[in-house]
Amino acid sequence: MSAPLAWGLLCGCALGIGLWSMVSTIPRLSRPRLVHRLAPYILDVSAEARAFVGRRSVDPIPVLGTLFAPAFGSLKRLLGAVLGGADGIERRLRQSGADHSVDRFRSEQVVWALVAFGLGGGLVIALPAFRSVPVGVPVALPVLAGLCGALARDWFLTRAAGARLARMQSELPTILEFLTLSLSAGEGILDSLARVSRTSTGELSREFAGVVADVRIGVPLHSALRSMSGRLHLPAVTRLVDQVSGALDRGTPLAEVLRAQAQDSRDSAKRELLEVAGKKEVAMLVPLVFLILPLTILFAVFPGLFILQSGF
Repeated sequence: MSAPLAWGLLCGCALGIGLWSMVSTIPRLSRPRLVHRLAPYILDVSAEARAFVGRRSVDPIPVLGTLFAPAFGSLKRLLGAVLGGADGIERRLRQSGADHSVDRFRSEQVVWALVAFGLGGGLVIALPAFRSVPVGVPVALPVLAGLCGALARDWFLTRAAGARLARMQSELPTILEFLTLSLSAGEGILDSLARVSRTSTGELSREFAGVVADVRIGVPLHSALRSMSGRLHLPAVTRLVDQVSGALDRGTPLAEVLRAQAQDSRDSAKRELLEVAGKKEVAMLVPLVFLILPLTILFAVFPGLFILQSGF
């Protein structure tokens, strides 16, 4: 096959897929079938409906998703077998506040890996320096770039989860004091949680709003709280849920329990600040020892050396 014919075949395939994708975005004029209309409303009770909707929903373009779905699924399974940790990904997704599933995260990982693989391959083709190296290096570089792309998506998820947990940790004492004030004013625990979720803005208040919504649809309060602590895996929130559940079971006044928990949270925050300050103090010695101190010695010694070399 000649080069013009190969380029023509590639451009023709790209044009055909592009036109097909544009046509696929046009709304269907025919009446939808009954299964298409009912399946989205019974997702919570029917596994077949979830499979049907998941099979028909393609992101981002229906035609491209339909064409490359088998290869994409194989790549996701391969990535899951290599990296593993579906339970850890699920926990970090909940901690980061993301509402999508592990399967969608794997899809994003595959996209990041493919983009990094393409960039690595383009770099190998564009730079003439790779033509003189052994054959294994140009082949291994795109593969390594793809793996780094997948790991980078996982690292960003870990960073987002850690940042959100840190915000919750800092919000906890204020939220607990607000709950203590509401309970001391005569409100119940559910009303206090609802007031906190309405009047405050923050990650922890959103979690409490979810707890209130679960209780109002019939879930017991202690079950909703334990479900929240299981999603977050934050030690301070877990201790709070355990103490609130124990106080509800034993009939202990909740205001005193929450006040003590707020004080413990503030003491823990102070200890963490002291630890961070100690680590930063050691880190600040690096520019002091390797930059400021050598320059000071240089300024102190150089004039004397200059005078001695001048003959005085």
